Amino acid sequence: MKEKLAVQMFTLRNHTETAADLKMCFERISAMGYTTVQLSGIKCMNGENPEVSGQDAKDLMDEFGLSCIATHRKWDDFVNNLEAEITYHKTIDCDFAAIGGIPQDQYPSTYDGYRQWIEDAQPVIEGLKKEGIRFGHHNHSREFYRPERHGKTLEDILIDEGGPDLMMELDLYWIAHAGVNPERILERCHGRVPVIHLKDKEALPDRNDCIIAAIGEGGMDWKAIFAACEAAGVDWYAIEQDTCPRDEFDCLQSSWDYLSTRQYEA
Repeated sequence: MKEKLAVQMFTLRNHTETAADLKMCFERISAMGYTTVQLSGIKCMNGENPEVSGQDAKDLMDEFGLSCIATHRKWDDFVNNLEAEITYHKTIDCDFAAIGGIPQDQYPSTYDGYRQWIEDAQPVIEGLKKEGIRFGHHNHSREFYRPERHGKTLEDILIDEGGPDLMMELDLYWIAHAGVNPERILERCHGRVPVIHLKDKEALPDRNDCIIAAIGEGGMDWKAIFAACEAAGVDWYAIEQDTCPRDEFDCLQSSWDYLSTRQYEA
């Protein structure tokens, strides 16, 4: 299990203002035992003239024995600068590119809107595939909205009509948050889930609400989930906490400690 655990760097986004910050993050991640990361939300790598380039990030990862198993990149960059995205992913030696969600300002949350995105994504998927890079979509809970009562969800459109080359970077927390069983979604995505996102779901006392928690500190059924992940062919488990109730590094350590000592079949 522990060989497949990665850190989604979006969790540490508030600690990545500078190159020195990023080096510190990689050093601490490596010391915990993680050997892989997903590059996303790193502030010193954003903007027109980032302090840290793809090559700089690769050099830092090499320094601390880390490798990149996935990214989150801007949809418009895939559409308008695909060659640059291919070069970037080859530089960081990463074969899985994803977007954090379909841009809502470009594609309405309707069946037609999502079908239009699938059509527009085909040249991106094909162009990346030729270079050995897979392309995927990361869900939140909104994709499980049904535009028509008793109709399909928007995620159903992506799964059923996106084609076998559209990878599904399933975020299991947001699936559960939408009231859907993550195992059932995993069953439908066999062979299309190289990377998934994990976070736990902790109920708050005296409130009809919940918070995102470190793995093992909430109520997600990890035994059932990992059995479904194994059957679906998941390669990597990226730990991502959108928000942390305490220090982010402490949460990542707790998730590592919990998962690396369990004998889940994954």
